[in-house]
Amino acid sequence: MAYVIAEPCIGTKDTACVDVCPVDCIHPKTDEDEFEGAEQLYIDPDECIDCNACVPACPVEAIFAEDDLPEQWSEYLEINADWYKK
Repeated sequence: MAYVIAEPCIGTKDTACVDVCPVDCIHPKTDEDEFEGAEQLYIDPDECIDCNACVPACPVEAIFAEDDLPEQWSEYLEINADWYKK
């Protein structure tokens, strides 16, 4: 997984990152059934092309390269991956 969305996204779900993603790998989108019930947005680890476009677009600074993910949010690596295993 190249990028991970962490705790600052919870409850915010700002979709600026979705709008700039060139490969459509951030979900759920506002028009998807899962959006209302989702606690946060998630980056598909198989679709992400490691372009970094989402990082500066996030207004709450919730997106990190996997190697830069702060220790206190390390569990979000698995949380993001698990969302796509459903």
